[in-house]
Amino acid sequence: MTSPDGPAGTVPPVVAGEPPDVTPLPGLRTCLEAILLVVDEPVPDLLLAQVLERPRDEVTAELRAMAAAWTREGRGFDVRQVAGGWRLYTREECAPVVERFLRDGQEVRLTQAALEALAVVAYRQPVSRARVSAVRGVNCDGVMRTLTLRGLIEEQSTDPETGAILYRTTGYFLERLGLASLDELPDLAPFLPENMEDDQDGTNP
Repeated sequence: MTSPDGPAGTVPPVVAGEPPDVTPLPGLRTCLEAILLVVDEPVPDLLLAQVLERPRDEVTAELRAMAAAWTREGRGFDVRQVAGGWRLYTREECAPVVERFLRDGQEVRLTQAALEALAVVAYRQPVSRARVSAVRGVNCDGVMRTLTLRGLIEEQSTDPETGAILYRTTGYFLERLGLASLDELPDLAPFLPENMEDDQDGTNP
């Protein structure tokens, strides 16, 4: 049986009222940065003070010091007091590049099927949905709608014989590919599947 003092090497019992050992938190600024990175609405300084167990005035002063330091350092983000709380924001002068990233950099990539259909339109325009489907060997109505919604292709006219809508690429298509005109499209022949080569020769229906 263990003696009151315990044998050598054993962990001493926790004395009533004595706080257990805990790993100390990082500095106040580090903790504030971590919290502000994960919030999606302004956080009151009172709540921050309660969570971090620090005086409210100290937390508020540190938040203001953070804002001043980031401004001096030319950081792309800032911490602001708005709507009764504090939150991280991007700098106003960074708005153009942030907007461009959100508009272009985060667009969902086109599927392989959409890219193939877009290639057919680019090289065979004006072309109908039926012709695109014939070249690819599968129904392309869905991907044609996607390409239209993305602003990459548009309706040009109708086929005088069949009444089918004919599609062409848009100026936005050229912009996205960095081309001045369709004449700058690379030679397609080396990359064409056999059925598309046959279509260019007029052997496909």
